[in-house]
Amino acid sequence: MNHDSYSPDYIRDILQSVKTIALVGASANEVRPSYFVMKYLIDKGYEVIPVNPGLAGQQILGQTVHAKLADLPKPVDMVDVFRNSEAAGPITDEALALATPPKVIWMQLSVRNDAAAARAEARGVKVVMNRCPKMEYGKLSGEWAWVGGDSGIISSKKQALHESGKMQSLGLGPRKGY
Repeated sequence: MNHDSYSPDYIRDILQSVKTIALVGASANEVRPSYFVMKYLIDKGYEVIPVNPGLAGQQILGQTVHAKLADLPKPVDMVDVFRNSEAAGPITDEALALATPPKVIWMQLSVRNDAAAARAEARGVKVVMNRCPKMEYGKLSGEWAWVGGDSGIISSKKQALHESGKMQSLGLGPRKGY
């Protein structure tokens, strides 16, 4: 897998198939990127479970924070890593050690750990590095253009009201597994 460039289909497949996300490094601070990414993903219909040992037992956006991945109440489809590149290795190993490992390890912007990616891919887990699921969703759905961004995707598809009823969106298409 070339982790310098991901096809839109690869990202779309992940975002369509994922239902539950463990967000490692979640923050209760409303101005932190992990907070607004969590809020955005929840608004898009994903179940997001925050993980942060310093906030364990507290609530972020109505979700109980867990200290570590092993404490999660149920299996997750994706682990979103909001920690540095060095920490991504042990987090990936913790995710792979779960009774039901996730289908995807997603490392946020500026987070890249090729060794951890290789370990995950050897176990059949998809990996995305140095990308943000919020931004990638926005690019694929057409929302990215609202803030002047160039998604690199040309579509004649008319935008429609998002299933949440809150905004217009090209959407990603039907979610897999529903």
